[in-house]
Amino acid sequence: MLRNSDNGFGTVTIALHWTIAVLILGLILAGFVMRRIEIDPGLQFSLYQWHKSFGFTALGLAAFRMLWWLVETSPAASPTLGPMEHMAARATHLSLIALALLVPLSGWAVVSVSTLAIPSFYFNLIIIPHLPLPKSGTSEAFWALAHAMLAYVTLGLVAIHAAAAFYHHLVRRDLVLIRMLRSGSMPRTGSTANTSGKDDTVVERKRT
Repeated sequence: MLRNSDNGFGTVTIALHWTIAVLILGLILAGFVMRRIEIDPGLQFSLYQWHKSFGFTALGLAAFRMLWWLVETSPAASPTLGPMEHMAARATHLSLIALALLVPLSGWAVVSVSTLAIPSFYFNLIIIPHLPLPKSGTSEAFWALAHAMLAYVTLGLVAIHAAAAFYHHLVRRDLVLIRMLRSGSMPRTGSTANTSGKDDTVVERKRT
């Protein structure tokens, strides 16, 4: 099932979710390596170019994810979530969608305002033009700090998001995590319990 249903996510949403998550986490790790570890300058230049290429890919997918979220049906919240949990989950989800756009956009701004004016080669296929921003060392420092801070905020929210998903899967034993792993309509917990109760009643009647 490609599209979302009333109580389950479709293949497109799930694929975008996990692809963007892997890209963002990989880019944060690569950014840490590029700036914190002494490496060969040639290798560092290559890493920066790969970092930018995957960053532009993440930006494109995040933009598509935002459009998909705006036009696609949103599944109903899991019945095991309370009102406050539902609000927190929605706020975290929307924040992650916004950050998936803001992190690569701020990175694009860094290379655009840099006085070095190094081109951005997208997988050595095309050159991505710089944003129309004034170049200066001050602007580069500002956007570099913004890029780093936004990445760290994203990492923190991802950790909270993942911890909540595992809590629901391992402790609450509901379908919150399963819905983002398997496309299609998920049975509601209450409905499942009611169906099970009806089956038990039928079996009991047959025995008597």
